[in-house]
Amino acid sequence: MATWVISECGVKPIPKIYPRPRTGLLPKTSVPSSFRPLPVCKSSNFGFSLSSSSGFKAQNWKLNVSAPLRVSNVGEEGNERVVVNGSEGAEDESGFDPGAPPPFKLADIRAAIPKHCWVKDPWRSMSYVLRDVVVVFGLAAAAAYFNNWVVWPLYWIAQGTMFWALFVLGHDCGHGSFSSSPKLNSVMGHLLHSSILVPYHGWRISHRTHHQNHGHVENDESWHPLSEKIYKNLDNATKMLRFALPFPMLAYPFYLVGNSSDFWGRSPGKKGSHFDPNSDLFLPNERKDIITSTACWTAMVALLGCLSFVMGPVQILKLYVVPYWIFVMWLDLVTYLHHHGHEDKLPWYRGKEWSYLRGGLTTLDRDYGLINNIHHDIGTHVIHHLFPQIPHYHLVEATEAAKPVFGKYYRKPKKSGPLPFHLLGSLIKSMKKDHYVSDTGDVVYYQTDQELYGPTGSST
Repeated sequence: MATWVISECGVKPIPKIYPRPRTGLLPKTSVPSSFRPLPVCKSSNFGFSLSSSSGFKAQNWKLNVSAPLRVSNVGEEGNERVVVNGSEGAEDESGFDPGAPPPFKLADIRAAIPKHCWVKDPWRSMSYVLRDVVVVFGLAAAAAYFNNWVVWPLYWIAQGTMFWALFVLGHDCGHGSFSSSPKLNSVMGHLLHSSILVPYHGWRISHRTHHQNHGHVENDESWHPLSEKIYKNLDNATKMLRFALPFPMLAYPFYLVGNSSDFWGRSPGKKGSHFDPNSDLFLPNERKDIITSTACWTAMVALLGCLSFVMGPVQILKLYVVPYWIFVMWLDLVTYLHHHGHEDKLPWYRGKEWSYLRGGLTTLDRDYGLINNIHHDIGTHVIHHLFPQIPHYHLVEATEAAKPVFGKYYRKPKKSGPLPFHLLGSLIKSMKKDHYVSDTGDVVYYQTDQELYGPTGSST
């Protein structure tokens, strides 16, 4: 009997069955005897059609859900563990190994989360949109009214942060957690993301790939590690652009364009533009979606051009362009630090050691102080990665309910002050130490290129 999952791609059979990895870390339990990893999926529009003479003919019934309905756990047997590279110091004083298969299943976490946390309230979601839009226009009006160089820097920081908040709401639309209506999600996602120059469907599809392959060395999409071979083949300029601040925090627009395989595109070794309907990022039946999103993005660029003629290019530069780059820095900072920069080593997986659950457990929660509410609790990232269909306003409660199940696999975030300046230290430390992973081994940890910055101690 075939196994099926429901993901953002829709209903799809899992084609391959892998033998259970040899771990030797846990006693045998009643987990499934086989491990079926989710395939790398590129389509969010894998619906299925029901045809009959009873009126269903030509109807297109599509399921666009952001997480698998059922994911098999990794089994346990044997007495040897696969080769682990860069793992020195990964275990804590109690002997806890973060790369070991967890003693719980995805279903155990799901069962711990209150039922109301799964409920999507479109009116509540729309209220957050209204709140953010009012703030955005209010800030712009105030900055234009005062129009002095004491106000402008404060405006840029505040407005860039609000652009980032708009992105997070569009991000909810992409996951289907904004509402249960695919049409409402698509309309609001396009409005929110196009306003900040993000191609909604292009981003949504590649972001889905990130979620379905989180923690996988090769198949993850966002800030995944470079293999040692790829890293050592990079020229020094590309290495510095990738690991020397502030350049990595300005990468997102170039990642979207993505036609190059070096820094000025997607990750080294990967190509594909988020604007090109023929890109390898997308399947043929997704091309219309990409054309729609690219058209909306182009319309926003045209609107900004028209406003430049009406208001003057300098005014548009101050009102929109500078806040846009602040937003880009927020996006790159948050995305990076939810998968890097913890004081303990975090495993990355490949091959038969990877599973949706184990990959999701490598993500990190972060505390952003007063910004938590402004950017819609995106810092509660572990539960979000495992169950992206949970609305952002239930993430904190869901996380608290799941903590007893997680145990040590949950890494409590460092408490922030009013503003999250402490995260800059985590970012700098990670950029200096987290450079590449081994080409071999199914459980690997970041290693450090001592020649890039000079001696920095052991890798994290």
